[in-house]
Amino acid sequence: EFLERPDGYAGLARTYGLRFASAPRVMDLTLSYRALASRQVDLIAGDATAGLIKSLDLVRLEDNRQYFPPYDAVPVARAQMLLRYPQVRAAIERLAGRISADDMQAMNYAADGRHEDVSAIVRRFLAERPRGAR
Repeated sequence: EFLERPDGYAGLARTYGLRFASAPRVMDLTLSYRALASRQVDLIAGDATAGLIKSLDLVRLEDNRQYFPPYDAVPVARAQMLLRYPQVRAAIERLAGRISADDMQAMNYAADGRHEDVSAIVRRFLAERPRGAR
């Protein structure tokens, strides 16, 4: 998909003046991180919050030309569920603006790289931040 998208490979190469010796390879995103770590490829377009970046000791490059728009995570819920459990909306709203890309990457690494229990990761994240802190 990245090769054909208007905001994909061609625009990225043009924005940064990239020229490659061979055509880009298409592969599953998880495999692309491993291919980069094992030097099968030199560069990938990945997800800034991927835990594999840290677990495979890769380097996240800054997009200083802002080619990629921010892809902020947003909670999505069924209206019926929110009506039935209004405390869920309040809990979600307390998290608004509190989870940075670095926080998300660290939590993804804990889950994907260290195989920690997701509920334990979330409890630790919440415990480390006082209510209202950003």
